[in-house]
Amino acid sequence: MEKLVAGDPQRIGAYRLLARLGAGGMGRVYLARSDRGRTVAVKLVRRELAEQEEFRNRFRQEVAAARRVGGAWTAPVLDADTEAPVPWLATGYVAGPTLQSIVSGGHGPLPERSVRILASGLAHALQDIHAAGLIHRDLKPSNVLVTIEGPRVIDFGIARALETVTAEGLTRTGSLVGSPGFMAPEQVRGDRVTAACDVFCLGSVLAYAALGRLPFGGADSGAHALMYRIAQEAPDLAGLPEQLAILVHACLQKEPAARPTTRDILARVGEAADAGAGPGGEPWLPGSLLAQLGQHAVRLLEYEDPTGQIRTPELRVPPGAAGAVPTTAGGAAGAAGSAAGAVPQGAMSQGAKAVAAATAGVAGVV
Repeated sequence: MEKLVAGDPQRIGAYRLLARLGAGGMGRVYLARSDRGRTVAVKLVRRELAEQEEFRNRFRQEVAAARRVGGAWTAPVLDADTEAPVPWLATGYVAGPTLQSIVSGGHGPLPERSVRILASGLAHALQDIHAAGLIHRDLKPSNVLVTIEGPRVIDFGIARALETVTAEGLTRTGSLVGSPGFMAPEQVRGDRVTAACDVFCLGSVLAYAALGRLPFGGADSGAHALMYRIAQEAPDLAGLPEQLAILVHACLQKEPAARPTTRDILARVGEAADAGAGPGGEPWLPGSLLAQLGQHAVRLLEYEDPTGQIRTPELRVPPGAAGAVPTTAGGAAGAAGSAAGAVPQGAMSQGAKAVAAATAGVAGVV
């Protein structure tokens, strides 16, 4: 998160902006809060794109399609104004860092159990997306948020309804949409994509999460060389645990029909809740990473309370958790009672709830 700067709007629709979350090809994303106190992420489209009627038509389609996606493993679309001078889209805010920032940052690759639960959560998310008639087409670590309850998939900005992937639609056969390193061979070739495209991308994400590197190498040798390797060469899965290697290898088959379905993947890895990703189960992440999520929740609380009226709690390691979640000065982790006790009952903001949830090892999604 970054502070707002001069030139940033104070409000978008019914939402008061709190901070900057990031920016992408479509526009800038803000942390915001509704008049009723719900924390959301608002994507504001770039003005130059808003002036293009073809883009507006595409944006209308994307918003309508994204509204159809339900389930617990994605960030829901809550509100939008596709006809505003500068269109925008509001989704539920997920209080957690991206998988990319975790793996490429100080933590590094995830342990095997965490990757198996990650696979389960992402397979569920893709099932929800596909059930709505969509293909994500850009599943990558920066579009996966990590929470204490499990992963969440975000950004359907380039997802297309299956029926629009035709020669007459806005997304035409032959268009190249995706991120180098996390694309399927059919995307590289410009062929028509199906739900199996997302399964290939899932395999690349799992390999990255477990190994800390891309299965077809980085883009340092050039994007074209990387895409050639995706289309023609076998992935480098050296170092993957045997069962994960079998799953990832199946996902990374060149031919779409040879890849497993999301149902097949769930049959191999099991349900995320049964594996301990849900409330009451053993945390699905290492203790050091739980501490990082606690820090993220504390920062959210600070942005939600710019007046400083809500006291940031002194966070302590709860009994039995010492050695799993280290105490830090500012408090990366602590007891739920400490966090909840900082705010009068019934007056906790979602940020405070996120802190309490994070430090107790339960849900941290708002």
